[in-house]
Amino acid sequence: MGDASRPLTRQSHMVVPHHGGVTTLTPPPPARAARPMRVRLALFAAVTLLAVSNVVSNRVWPQDYLAWNLAMTGVLLLLARASGLTRAELGLGSERLRRGLAVGAAAATAVGLLSATAVALPATRAAFVDARGAVPLAAVLFVALVRVPLGTVVLEELAFRGLLPALVASGFGGGWWRATLVSSGLFGLWHVLPALGTGNAVSSALGTAGAVVGTVAFTAAAGVVFRAGQRWSGHLATPMLLHAATNSLGALVAWWVTHRPHP
Repeated sequence: MGDASRPLTRQSHMVVPHHGGVTTLTPPPPARAARPMRVRLALFAAVTLLAVSNVVSNRVWPQDYLAWNLAMTGVLLLLARASGLTRAELGLGSERLRRGLAVGAAAATAVGLLSATAVALPATRAAFVDARGAVPLAAVLFVALVRVPLGTVVLEELAFRGLLPALVASGFGGGWWRATLVSSGLFGLWHVLPALGTGNAVSSALGTAGAVVGTVAFTAAAGVVFRAGQRWSGHLATPMLLHAATNSLGALVAWWVTHRPHP
């Protein structure tokens, strides 16, 4: 028989008095350290998987970029589920989808207007001249309508605006800015390998090292903008549409500038 005089501890049960002299026992609250540890391990796994994926899709297996990135998207979704993240924490809650689409469509329209303005000005038109314009029209349409939305945007937005910020916030706290700066910094580093293989006006003017540094800084800043759009709308659809418009229109405009003579 146990010692009836020993007080109940938090690790076993807690005594909760009620009106009328009735006393009940409630189970202890779950350990708070359990989820942060699981989330931190998931963050380490996510960063490792993305680093490996970046090498595979850019150097080892670039010909199957689309299939590989879609597979990686599925892996990251499984990792998010295993870490205990909810759809809302990933920015995929259905209750904010309509607003996310509306804000994203407005942002994509703004990108289109800015692109049209840049092409109309000779001073900025040259920035669109690169290897993307040297491919056939069918190839650039595939890039703009399939490869970018499904192969690039889906994986990168889930990873850098969904999973990584949610894991940082859940595992380390610090609020929106910490999660945004960490995920956006990693998003910038994600573009090192692509920048090394770019032959455009920027790399010609700045050299390879300058182009890499500039690309990392620009994409990290873009990551902050994408996160701000997601925060405003409450859904991952906003940065997805903005990202797709930026990359897809860039490819289409590069092809158009290359193939259409200008005065």
